[in-house]
Amino acid sequence: MKKNESRGFASDNNSGIHPDIMKEMEAVNKGHVIGYGDDTYTREAEELFRIIFGSETEVFFVFTGTAANVLGLKALTRSWNSIITAFTAHIEQDECGAPEKFTGCKLLTVDTPEGKINKDMLTRHLHGFDFEHHSQPKVVSITQSTEMGTVYTPEEVSELAEFVHGHGMLLHMDGARIANAAAALNLPFRDFTTDAGVDVLSFGGTKNGMMYGEAVCFLRNGLSKDFKYIRKQGMQLASKMRYVAAQFIAYFRNDLWLKNAVHANNMAAALAERIDGIEGINRTQEVYSNGVFVTIPGTVADEVRSQYFFYPWNEELSEYRLMTSWDTTGDDIENFAALLENKMKEYNS
Repeated sequence: MKKNESRGFASDNNSGIHPDIMKEMEAVNKGHVIGYGDDTYTREAEELFRIIFGSETEVFFVFTGTAANVLGLKALTRSWNSIITAFTAHIEQDECGAPEKFTGCKLLTVDTPEGKINKDMLTRHLHGFDFEHHSQPKVVSITQSTEMGTVYTPEEVSELAEFVHGHGMLLHMDGARIANAAAALNLPFRDFTTDAGVDVLSFGGTKNGMMYGEAVCFLRNGLSKDFKYIRKQGMQLASKMRYVAAQFIAYFRNDLWLKNAVHANNMAAALAERIDGIEGINRTQEVYSNGVFVTIPGTVADEVRSQYFFYPWNEELSEYRLMTSWDTTGDDIENFAALLENKMKEYNS
């Protein structure tokens, strides 16, 4: 396999599109339908979300995960509010300041060794309510599964939601990898979202076999007011919405999302098991979903990355993140691990 064709471990974003999803996009590519979401395919996809998350769910499709997070948060806040999240959160580390720019809100972070927020971590930011000199805390944003690959249980989400709501705030969930979390928990989405007290969910599919397209899901009545205008101003209203909707139709049909996520998670577990036996390579996190975090000597990592690219996570610790995907194979893992093992033997000799 040539270098530019190899399935590496940089990101599940690098994977291709599942054939069933591609076929569904081809199937709707016939004739003319009304644009901007007023079509039968979009209505079918929206109904699927209501079946999964509850009849009160209001869903709006957007192009990207960053847009889903930013616009979802914008709908909940005013510019004098603050949003509390984990230091490792995507909205803090990887969205180029977009949440601050488009919401006008202050982003406040808490240290989370495993990527998960609990109520005790929030206390230091919960002050200054109704005091005009302070930004007003309004939203807590969590990620499921987290950027560290960890997963919130329904009980953990419920406890957090109860605490947040008790302070007059709202709970947002970044679900870019929500399918991997559901697969790890072996639970329906609703158990740790709607029923656990989540107010707004950014639902992702791109990392799990879709081409593009995410969904902003308002799980409580009254929160989606005026969002159609927010989406339009945010340049996320797709004219040919049927191609986004079709992907979700295929994604939910016969639990394709679950099959993809289970496979990716299983591949991460297999990768972790395979590299655990390599002298000098140490895992820094337990594996719950489709991410494996390891320390690798920098020179070795650079050599291996020339063939199987992956990203550094904490350069000071020489820690790297290895991500598996719906299309990762056993051969990918074995070939990668064998190369890493050989380079480590050279390094240790």
